[in-house]
Amino acid sequence: MLLAQEIETRDLAKVIIGLGNPGERYAPTRHNIGFMALDALAKEAGGTWSRQALSKTCRIDVSGHPVLLAEPLTFMNRSGNAVQALLSTFQREPQDLLLIVDDLNLPFGRIRIRERGSAGGHHGLESILTILKTEEIVRVRMGIGEESMPEDKAEFVLSGFPQQKQAELDSMILKAGNAVKSLLQDGVSKTMAIFNA
Repeated sequence: MLLAQEIETRDLAKVIIGLGNPGERYAPTRHNIGFMALDALAKEAGGTWSRQALSKTCRIDVSGHPVLLAEPLTFMNRSGNAVQALLSTFQREPQDLLLIVDDLNLPFGRIRIRERGSAGGHHGLESILTILKTEEIVRVRMGIGEESMPEDKAEFVLSGFPQQKQAELDSMILKAGNAVKSLLQDGVSKTMAIFNA
């Protein structure tokens, strides 16, 4: 006979990981847009957050699919440790993951879906791919790039969004949520055709 926890674990359609840094200091920064996207999904579904497996987690239904939202509490560059702990705790495989990450190489406001690939210089993503020993992880990339970025990219990603970009930011967060719903309902190919057009 399965325990309730085992049933919930078995029934999870996806473990959706948003990348960012924990703490109020980092909450409004560009590097935390993955957290922002998950916060919006949790709020829409009326979910409540708890802490487990080195992450802040929230169980919700997205388009009828039970998912676990997770925001690593290990800081960005050690995201892989939290993701590994989550996979172990919930008995899932890397193919059960969906990552939501910020991307400096994409113009601000754009969304891209990728089925696989390298980290592209993103240290949080690099940590996950290195620890899990695979690049075959679906990800939603959220563009934070600007035409004129400072030379110090670390300082840039840890800075906040200008107030005049709030409407565009809200729109991109909504778009990322719609991409997640599409991935769960329609799969990767169809979602890529819509959002990568």
